[in-house]
Amino acid sequence: MTEKKLLERITLDPKIMTGKPVIKGTRLTVQFILNLLANDITFEEIIEEYDGLTREDILACLLYASETLENTTFVPIVEEAV
Repeated sequence: MTEKKLLERITLDPKIMTGKPVIKGTRLTVQFILNLLANDITFEEIIEEYDGLTREDILACLLYASETLENTTFVPIVEEAV
């Protein structure tokens, strides 16, 4: 599946989850899916828990996050000496 097709699975609508990016046809935000993955929940466990969700939906969340961060500049926080 092409990147364009994957990204079409993600939608933003101010009427759904206050405009956060969600998997099309659901109220599952990209942030929520990424948080599950960060907490060591597997693709298979997520798919099993949420009916209708596919591996491609999860991949779309990862791609969306990657694309969103591509042009972001981070400035490291420097801690003051104690």
